[in-house]
Amino acid sequence: MSDTVSKKKRSEIMSRIKSKDSKIEVLFRKELWKQGFRYSKNSTKYFGKPDIVLLKHKTVIFIDSCFWHGCKKHFRIPAVRKKYWIEKIARNKERDKEVSRHYKKQGWKIFRIWEHDLKKNPAEIIVKIIDFMHRNTQAKFPSYKNKLPNRKKRQIF
Repeated sequence: MSDTVSKKKRSEIMSRIKSKDSKIEVLFRKELWKQGFRYSKNSTKYFGKPDIVLLKHKTVIFIDSCFWHGCKKHFRIPAVRKKYWIEKIARNKERDKEVSRHYKKQGWKIFRIWEHDLKKNPAEIIVKIIDFMHRNTQAKFPSYKNKLPNRKKRQIF
């Protein structure tokens, strides 16, 4: 099956796909900031270029999009150039595993958050991250319980 748009138009479309600062990432980072966490974003100093680095807590957070990281629930192989896309997404998944192994060996905490989970329930994701870090570190944490909405409300953004 051939592409439905010209090669030039496809290139223009693909060039507009953001690799950082997507709307969901920005909203998530703003909520982390409101909770008192300070972080680096998309830093090239760190292996795998994590979306968020909480250096004080030795924690990296990756927000994985359903398409580029091959989500089992939402990923659909494009009809055009199937072989290319299968190989591309497989390599992305392998790189994700490689990056996670690297940080585990270094003793860092790694969070990989699917885009669809963050869209569905951002408050719960933040609570899980904070709770996990509370249980697994001696570092001081911002007081978040008074700042978060009632867990039944589920929507922060």
